[in-house]
Amino acid sequence: MKYMMAELYGKATGYNKGKGGSQHIAWPGLGILGANGIVSGGIPIATGAAMSAKLRKSGQVAVAFFGDGASNEGAFHESLNIAATFCLPVVYVCENNLYGVGTRQTCVRKIADIADRASGYGMPGVVVDGNNVLAVYKAAYEAVQRARSGEGPTLIECKTYRWRTHFEGEPDTYRPREEVEAWMRREPIAPYRQYLIEQGVLSASEAEALEQRVVAQVDEAVAFARSSPFPAPESALEDLWA
Repeated sequence: MKYMMAELYGKATGYNKGKGGSQHIAWPGLGILGANGIVSGGIPIATGAAMSAKLRKSGQVAVAFFGDGASNEGAFHESLNIAATFCLPVVYVCENNLYGVGTRQTCVRKIADIADRASGYGMPGVVVDGNNVLAVYKAAYEAVQRARSGEGPTLIECKTYRWRTHFEGEPDTYRPREEVEAWMRREPIAPYRQYLIEQGVLSASEAEALEQRVVAQVDEAVAFARSSPFPAPESALEDLWA
């Protein structure tokens, strides 16, 4: 986490030496091929990675995460068509939070469920409550197993919501306040925590201790990032492909 936080701070100790930042952070060693500042830009990358995995017979499965707005881009449709045609081991996960920047999706899309688009490419389309940890896990597990067994791609649509605006400081004038409050009451952590306690996986005190350890880990990562140096000016032209 500390290397990721350092990258977000643009520091030399980050995963990409502070040159990737939040939009382009990557670490191939962990199988993370990179975030992308281009809407839908990661979808064809995951499709290519899946093609590579199939040709190498590595047993790997590629996963692409994107928003509802990205599902309207040509790269989305082209990628799904290629993945279905070649039966590639890839899972497409659409995090549908109802808004593309400040535009409500019902204003730019006729269908209610993005997952319906999967049928046009001959692959399963699954709608899941994106705020339900177990539901998301089940859908993801089944999609990964399907991909790994050679049955091809799956499109998973996670219905969810963003608590904040598209970017910090943006006036929240386009969302009804009651809508925001209703979705905030559906946050996923507390119900899952309660489920684990009821199932005897964790006690209430163990859950609290776990949460405190995570908070401490985040605080440590932030401290590491703040104390790390910025990249030296003379390193500006290093690590370039062009």
